[in-house]
Amino acid sequence: METATGEEITIVCNHCDRDIPAPNIDLHRVHCARNLEKCKICGDMVPKKHAEEHFLNAHAPIACSMCKETIEREVFDSHKGEICPKRIVTCEFCEFPLPAVDLAEHQEVCGNRTELCYQCNSYVRLRERYNHETKCPGTVLNNVESSRIPRAAEGDGNGRRRRDGNGVSHKRLFFTIAITGIAVIIGSMFFQKKPE
Repeated sequence: METATGEEITIVCNHCDRDIPAPNIDLHRVHCARNLEKCKICGDMVPKKHAEEHFLNAHAPIACSMCKETIEREVFDSHKGEICPKRIVTCEFCEFPLPAVDLAEHQEVCGNRTELCYQCNSYVRLRERYNHETKCPGTVLNNVESSRIPRAAEGDGNGRRRRDGNGVSHKRLFFTIAITGIAVIIGSMFFQKKPE
């Protein structure tokens, strides 16, 4: 097949499918057939002496360094990021990194741990925390109460003061500060330099 590009006439090589100037076609065909080979997978023309190297570098399956499974090169990135059972993932409850294969068992235990809800003063499983936060009776109760009763005057109905919003009573806070101060004073007495 001959085509004219501008002034020069070219012929398409039937081995590599490239346009070759007509005066060079015979020499090119001999060189092309002797030295080049079409890759059966991607169709690229590769020097025959580098055909195996091309296959190994571009198409050969890869062994995953984490799970040791042999993966096709085209899906290797997907395997490494989303499928490999040994890839490192993070627990949604404690943010601890661990292999994906262990995640379900870990989250089964981790999600059953409880934390105190400071709004309603009840313990809630971590796996139920989101649903609890949206339906927490303490949030609705606190919003209604805050419009009628000042926070400082709130009580639990038994004559005792409720904890403040972050769950730490003032008495406990003062106690912690006092203990820390005493510890600092005692520590400074032990580490004072004695006069020589």
